[in-house]
Amino acid sequence: MAFETTITTFFHAVNSHNLTALEGLFTDDIEFFFPKTRPLMGKKPVLRFFAILFKQYPRLTFQVHMTIIQSEKAAVHWTNEGTNRKGNPYGNEGVSLLRFENNKICFISDFFKDTENF
Repeated sequence: MAFETTITTFFHAVNSHNLTALEGLFTDDIEFFFPKTRPLMGKKPVLRFFAILFKQYPRLTFQVHMTIIQSEKAAVHWTNEGTNRKGNPYGNEGVSLLRFENNKICFISDFFKDTENF
């Protein structure tokens, strides 16, 4: 699977809240850095994070605007919009840095503009 396909599949899985698909995209020792949280190391903690995110934001859709791939790394510029579990609207813009190992994601570091809602 090419890195572009992995990235597309990742954002599709996030948009559809598909933990099974995400599990198949991550290496066992994935590292995940998300604003205002401690670093998460390993597939189980990262999947747990996404399960909590999906509960907190039952509707959250990402749109990818630009992807820059260099070697086995990528920077993905995105916007998202949705509603939180209280029904309040949410939207943000950011960049996810990704690193790949054997066409799986082994590293994610997210940077986004509005960190007040997290």
